[in-house]
Amino acid sequence: MSDEEHHFESKADAGASKTYPQQAGTIRKNGYIVIKGRPCKVVEVSTSKTGKHGHAKCHFVAIDIFNAKKLEDIVPSSHNCDVPHVNRTDYQLIDISEDGFIKDGFAEGKDLVVSVMSAMGEEQICALKEIGPK
Repeated sequence: MSDEEHHFESKADAGASKTYPQQAGTIRKNGYIVIKGRPCKVVEVSTSKTGKHGHAKCHFVAIDIFNAKKLEDIVPSSHNCDVPHVNRTDYQLIDISEDGFIKDGFAEGKDLVVSVMSAMGEEQICALKEIGPK
């Protein structure tokens, strides 16, 4: 036995906490789904029954929640799809750095709340609300 201690740094991430499996037939409009590795909000779902020995298939039309691109996927309804963990957090705006893009309302002395959407390791400001005086 040696007295050396071995330290391992893991750079790999399995991504298990970023998504969870859900049966395709149970995913509905306004839900979330991962299509081509991108977190998306479902805008349309249609289910088609196929032939005598075929399986029902779900046709998903969804919008990427970060770049607003339209994506489509067809999955057998009995198969599992990845569903992203999507979080929305509100922050009260206190100060803006030099590269800020919300300067207009902030300079006028308004109380602003910024909503940040996060999913699959990405974050983006998705809404800006003005809160009135108490």
